[in-house]
Amino acid sequence: MDDLIFVRVRELEVAVRIWHPEAPRTLIAWHGLARHGGDFAEFAEFARCLGPGWRILAPDTPGRGLSSWSLYPSHDYLYSHYMTIAVAVLEHFHLERVSWVGTSMGGLLGMLLAAEPETAGRIERLVLNDVGPELDPDGLASLASYFGVPHRFGRFSELAAELRQHYAGFGIQDEATWRRLALESARRLPDGGWTYHYDPRIGEQFVHDTPRDTWADWRAIRCPLMVVRGADSPLLRADSVDRMQREQPTLVRLEAPGCGHAPMLDHPDQVTPIADFLTRPLPAGAPSPRPRAACWRRGLAWLRRRTRG
Repeated sequence: MDDLIFVRVRELEVAVRIWHPEAPRTLIAWHGLARHGGDFAEFAEFARCLGPGWRILAPDTPGRGLSSWSLYPSHDYLYSHYMTIAVAVLEHFHLERVSWVGTSMGGLLGMLLAAEPETAGRIERLVLNDVGPELDPDGLASLASYFGVPHRFGRFSELAAELRQHYAGFGIQDEATWRRLALESARRLPDGGWTYHYDPRIGEQFVHDTPRDTWADWRAIRCPLMVVRGADSPLLRADSVDRMQREQPTLVRLEAPGCGHAPMLDHPDQVTPIADFLTRPLPAGAPSPRPRAACWRRGLAWLRRRTRG
């Protein structure tokens, strides 16, 4: 990480981790449900193959990492509020349009932004990492049950062992990465025990979030699309990806062997195809960027409506 910026959204402070801060083009990398932006450290290093002109911003969603925990989880730990957070980040950095790489929850967030008429023009290209408009209900129930309860460990080594088992689907292949993941995922409790870094109430989104027709959202997207699927994913089925491509025929697909949910995006065989997708010329007829002033006014108006009251 080369820099760290905090963006204020009402009472919440949102940490944004930055790699290559002086680069003129920007890629947003958004993490999964119970992770944080630090997960993209290796991706950011491999992504130097994108060229020196790319800056990577990886926010910590509220309730995770270095960002604030909400006093109102039933209101703030929802996709609708995460969309508000995302637009606030774009406005803070004066970003008209960006490419977006999202793992799991971060991918769904990018998908919703790309489908919503008010924000669709902000997403230039979208990469979904092991997520899509249809998720396996058993895999989703397993996630909800695991993250819906607090976890306490008497020793750090116990947390590290549990982390290694739970995140086996990341496809991590070296001890140094597992060690870093454990160090960046742990939080000491007042009684001397250990728990994960995130607010245990983030799982309330499974209770309070409003269901929506995500296939309709998928069909509404007009930017170039790519999906990365862990070959052993319990969440994104292969037949769901087939349907995604029928609905969006230009979808670029990549299957990551040896991974479940979700590939860590820390190997060249994962990052190189993403780099190719992000750097290829936009197809003819792709939406052109809006004028900066119009983008700024519309973004601020949208934020005011979403945060009113």
